[in-house]
Amino acid sequence: MTRRRLTIALHWAVFLLLILLISGGTGSPVLSWAFVVAALIFSGSGLVFGLMTGAGPMLSGTARSAHPWMHRAMYVASAATALVVAADRLEQAPPWPEPSLALMLLLSIASLHAIFHLWRHTALGDGALRLMTPRALHGIL
Repeated sequence: MTRRRLTIALHWAVFLLLILLISGGTGSPVLSWAFVVAALIFSGSGLVFGLMTGAGPMLSGTARSAHPWMHRAMYVASAATALVVAADRLEQAPPWPEPSLALMLLLSIASLHAIFHLWRHTALGDGALRLMTPRALHGIL
């Protein structure tokens, strides 16, 4: 499996598991540990091997400068949330934040992340969504 395919698979797996955990799956150890493993591998690969996305030629100014840092923040937020969920599963949870709050914070950050890329894809027309969507879905973008 190529790094690109692995990154795309982990990206969507973390998102799906996040949604499942928020929608009532926090009691499931299987979902919790799957989220922890996927998020830590995803974040670790991004932090070790670097970002797979660039700012693109259409992005300029502050957005261009902030682009790599916003993505790094996403990786850190994913890893931090995974650590909170893991600590809770091991009954070693710190007093703050609660896993449910950490998951909601990550979903909020992920929503802003998605809106940013939707804006890039539609307003700038730079094909930003093609970077992280499976090729089978490129026809509808």
